[in-house]
Amino acid sequence: MARHPRWVRRFMSGADLDAVAHAIATAEAGTSAEIRVHLDHRCPGDAVARAIQVFQQLRMHDTAERNGVLVYAAITDHKLAIIGDAGVHGRLGETYWRALVDATTRHFREARPRDGFVHAVGELGEALARHFPRGPNDDNELSDRVSVE
Repeated sequence: MARHPRWVRRFMSGADLDAVAHAIATAEAGTSAEIRVHLDHRCPGDAVARAIQVFQQLRMHDTAERNGVLVYAAITDHKLAIIGDAGVHGRLGETYWRALVDATTRHFREARPRDGFVHAVGELGEALARHFPRGPNDDNELSDRVSVE
């Protein structure tokens, strides 16, 4: 595994990052959807706007069913956004997205970022499996590793 910047290592250990990647792989086992977690050091503006930029940079909009979901966190600025592509966002609804951000943020406030990300990914996996069940020929289109910028 590549060595991450100090700000990442202060926030989460290598074992924590591996646990999140494992949670993503487990969640995606039941769905054709793709889940990514991305960490930014700073986000001086709106977290949702930045998450949309990262979503595009990671080419998450290129998935076959337009069913990618990004869990975005700006560590230093304490910001979190969870966004879904066109195929996902409307099916889950704004209430779902707000509740998931709130629950994840509670873990962060309690200094348990690993638990927060694992919780968010697990919840997403369950919801996505209902709307986008995994088919026999589904491929893992995007990396399960936590991305960092």
